[in-house]
Amino acid sequence: MLAVGAAIAFAVVAFFVWFLIIRDTSPASVDSRAASDARQQALDEAGDTGTEPAGSEGLDGLWTVDTSIGSFDEACLSDVCNTSFAGFRIDEVLARFGAKTVVGRSPGVSGSLEIAGATITNVDIVVDMTQLITDDDRRTNAIRSQAIETGAFPEASFVLSSPIQLGSIPAEGESVTVQATGELTIRGVTRTETIDLTAELSGGVIVVFGQLGPILLADFDIDKPQAAIVLSVEDNAIMELQLFFTQQ
Repeated sequence: MLAVGAAIAFAVVAFFVWFLIIRDTSPASVDSRAASDARQQALDEAGDTGTEPAGSEGLDGLWTVDTSIGSFDEACLSDVCNTSFAGFRIDEVLARFGAKTVVGRSPGVSGSLEIAGATITNVDIVVDMTQLITDDDRRTNAIRSQAIETGAFPEASFVLSSPIQLGSIPAEGESVTVQATGELTIRGVTRTETIDLTAELSGGVIVVFGQLGPILLADFDIDKPQAAIVLSVEDNAIMELQLFFTQQ
């Protein structure tokens, strides 16, 4: 009887250790089905933005990042996020806890894209890195003074350097996959990078999402974070973004 009780107790403890510490709680990637469903829910809740779907008038003009669609909360660091954000994913190994995928995200995104016919002529995006958070306050505080050093380098940005040819004007509900080449600046270092992106037109909103990477930390002069609990950190990371654009 005592052996059965001990076995049950061990199983309960093991479950809680797995649930609270070991299991991967990182959110689904921006190209996952769960993320797609979250974006659609945000668009449904936002309703009509007043912008007509693509038609004879096309999509010509200036489109700006709209942070009023969806909301940024703790779920964005452990589940899916239904609003505009930019961030990173990186793998680390923690003492006593094992491997973990760390996700950091900032809702502080601003900027615009400009369309002329079936061509995206300009893109200029700025990320407020001081709003970058992870699922652990200690880690969030640490990256302000080490690694990305958001305290010293409060902004990251991407500026398109070559027009993006869409081929044709996307129809309502149609997804297009494009490559955006431009100047990416992180931690004060600027490099030419090409980001794979997916764009969708839905209810007068252009949704853009995608990932870049893996990118080497050293390419942007980013040192690996150091802490007693951190046994190792990968030397590369994935950059991800999800943006909602509306026409003013």
